Parts: sequence; structure tokens; C-alpha cells
Amino acid sequence: MRTMIAAAGGAWLMLLGVVVPAGAAGPQATYPPPTSFEPFRMASPAEEIALARSAAPASIANDAEILTLGSHDYQTTVKGKNGFTCLVQRSWVNTFDNAEFWNPKIRVAICLNPPAVRSVLPAYLETTRWVLAGVSKDEMAARTRAALAAHRVADPEPGAMSYMMSKQGYITDNGGHWYSHVMFFMPHTDGALWGANSTAAPVFSQDVGPMTYFFVLVPKWSDGTAVFPGTETHTH
Repeated sequence: MRTMIAAAGGAWLMLLGVVVPAGAAGPQATYPPPTSFEPFRMASPAEEIALARSAAPASIANDAEILTLGSHDYQTTVKGKNGFTCLVQRSWVNTFDNAEFWNPKIRVAICLNPPAVRSVLPAYLETTRWVLAGVSKDEMAARTRAALAAHRVADPEPGAMSYMMSKQGYITDNGGHWYSHVMFFMPHTDGALWGANSTAAPVFSQDVGPMTYFFVLVPKWSDGTAVFPGTETHTH
């Protein structure tokens, strides 16, 4: 799905977002900056934990660390044992120029593996701290440009990836949800080497600043049900 850096200098802060595939037009209306962050919060920690865990199969998510949105940052609500971290991203996972940057409905479940936790997740958490501290979008964009210019943004570690296999959540006003997929984070890479964005290929790529994201569609949701019922394959 498509939500991350670009435009206004930035979004190395989107280092993990939704990313809507090419051709999916965004909404025309722009959401104004919020006067309160209450609409961005979920009804309870239990609900947020459940949605975060739905990003990956239970064999991964049940032993992952779970982060939930607090007053000033994300906080660890469940300690993990396997190095993965799951959380529910909010609308500021979008690029700064995206009309839905302040859309309070957005809920994006994602579960990152250890290399992505170390090298990709910190950027989104930094953006969250800025947002909750009341930093303006223009100032966040300026800080991002400065960080990129000063080469303070590290490349994603080899093997950095995430699961985004939840059948729940809300990605964008343009359709609400997207397909079950896994994401791979890499330094700038030619997507053609993967056959990405080719007709009928289940692989998409997007260049986001100095990085390239690959999205690989998978046929099942994290709970094991088929994305498209009736298309399951059977082995004997």
C-alpha cells in the first residue's frame, strides 16, 4: 500500500507505511490539522493490541512486542520474545503533502521483523513524537529535509521487512482497505530487477526518497482465510 516519504522533502518518516498502489487516486478533500488527538485513539488498549497482532500470522504476532499509542509516543504494552514488533500506524505515516495526513480514521496494522525494528521503525516513532508534541507539518518537513541533507538517515538493514496481512484496519478514504501483503525495505533499488509493477505480477515497488519498498501480495489474511474466497489452491 502506499504511504510514506516523498514530496515536501520527505518522509523518510514514512519508512513503513501504507502505500497505495499506483493508479489509486487519493481523495480531493484535505483534512485540517487536529484540535485534539482523541479521534486518533482507539477505544481501548485491548482493541489496539488485537488490531496490531492481526498484521501477521499468530505464529509471529503472538510472541511479538506490541506498541500502542500513548500521550507523547508509542509505548510498549506487551513485551515480545521473538524480536518482531507490531503496532497500528496512524495517518502521519503518509507523506507530508498527502491530503489524508491528518485523517483520524486511518488505522494501519503492521508487524516488523528485527532488522526493520532497528532501522525502519525509529523514523515513524520520531514522527509520532513530533506530531504529539504539536510540531507543525511544515516544520516536520523541514526537519526531514535537514536530516536527509545531513545524511543522518541510515539505510534499512539487510533483510528488513514487515507483514501487513490484516483484514481489518483502514488505509485510505479511497477504498478503505487494501490487499494482504508483505513489505521489503531496501536502499534504492531498480524495481525491474524484481519484475515489480509488471502486468499480472504480484510485486509492486515504490521509490521513497533514498529507499525502495517492495510489496508482495499474498493469497491469505493473517488468520489463514483466503483474500479471494474460492481461489484457494489445495495440495494432496
